[in-house]
Amino acid sequence: MVRLFGPLVGLFFAVALLWSFGVGAIQAIREPEPATAAHEFYKHPKEVEFSFSGPFGKFDRAQLQRGFQVYKEVCANCHSLKQVAFRNLTDLGYSEPEVKAIAKQWGTKAKTFDAKTGDAGERDNTPADHIPAVYYAGTGNPPDLSLITKARHEGPEYVYSLLTGYAEQPAELLKKFPDAKTPEGLHYNPYFANLNIAMPAPLTDGQVTYADGTKATVDQEAKDVAAFLTWTAEPKLEKRKQTGFAVLGFLLAATVLAYLSKKNVWASAH
Repeated sequence: MVRLFGPLVGLFFAVALLWSFGVGAIQAIREPEPATAAHEFYKHPKEVEFSFSGPFGKFDRAQLQRGFQVYKEVCANCHSLKQVAFRNLTDLGYSEPEVKAIAKQWGTKAKTFDAKTGDAGERDNTPADHIPAVYYAGTGNPPDLSLITKARHEGPEYVYSLLTGYAEQPAELLKKFPDAKTPEGLHYNPYFANLNIAMPAPLTDGQVTYADGTKATVDQEAKDVAAFLTWTAEPKLEKRKQTGFAVLGFLLAATVLAYLSKKNVWASAH
């Protein structure tokens, strides 16, 4: 009985799969998705070359420090970075005294709670503390930026493109989609998924004064903070690449040894 029904069950599932595929294909042909402004005017991230791009790329510590400065002075007003501890900043080239000073002077203080009295309070941050979460009082819910470049396709390029992509709505868009006018309180950005974003353009020329004297243009600020957020999302990027090369070298050596062993075994068999 099992031998009789086995092929029939397999045939049933094969027919059901083909049927569902055929129905889906017919619906896709008969009912094409209606054109939308977001579909036609959304732009993929710009091509940007970073120091860490490619298999041999490495972080530029000076750029990471500039990016941290942009985050601290601009982005930290709305966006948290709660997966990063102050002590991690030593990886950017800051000394321990500098990290202690950054933690102590941070605008948002660490929260404390006295279990005996039930009183809540605040204290200065220490290097062991994570960067405190931001409690945003405005509309919307700004995302935590710790892993933003891992959560978005082409993360560093996406961040850079979004920060430099604010523009006026094209006349062609309004002509083709009259109802797609950017609502009051939102801002047009073709690199955002639905074209309209609650965050106003955060960067302006000269908004920060870089400690190393680099000219602070919008383009430079966007590149620097995109690089910094890549580090926050993947701080072990350089070590991962080094490990990858070691693994590839091992696999190559193992392949050569396996090939030579095979040649030796078959040679003795003859």
